[in-house]
Amino acid sequence: EVQLVQSGGGLVRAGGSLRLSCVVSGFIDDDYAIGWFRQAPGKEREGISCISRRHSRRYYVDSVKGRFTLYSDNAKNTVYLQMDSLIPEDTAVYYCAAAYLSRSYVPTALIPEDEYEYWGQGTQVTVSS
Repeated sequence: EVQLVQSGGGLVRAGGSLRLSCVVSGFIDDDYAIGWFRQAPGKEREGISCISRRHSRRYYVDSVKGRFTLYSDNAKNTVYLQMDSLIPEDTAVYYCAAAYLSRSYVPTALIPEDEYEYWGQGTQVTVSS
């Protein structure tokens, strides 16, 4: 059974940093991707970053490029989202999610939300001005 367990988040002032973690378990090979999403109050959930395990390709939405960094520690089966230069507009509940990928599929952009089958429990990030 695939499981994603999140940690991190909290309250930070604008300009500060936070790191989110997502421990992934249950996959038997490297044919999957991990994505990060967020949902701000009154807004739809949006994908902000993803990484393919087999190819280690990373993609970011424009609003976080240069400020957020997605990386993984394969020995710990953990994917991290390092968030720097945070702004109040980053306030949201953040989710990690997992999507199976066919071995021949190489992502060239953010993977659509409807491809993700498994989700973490979500964690609140609040950025004060």
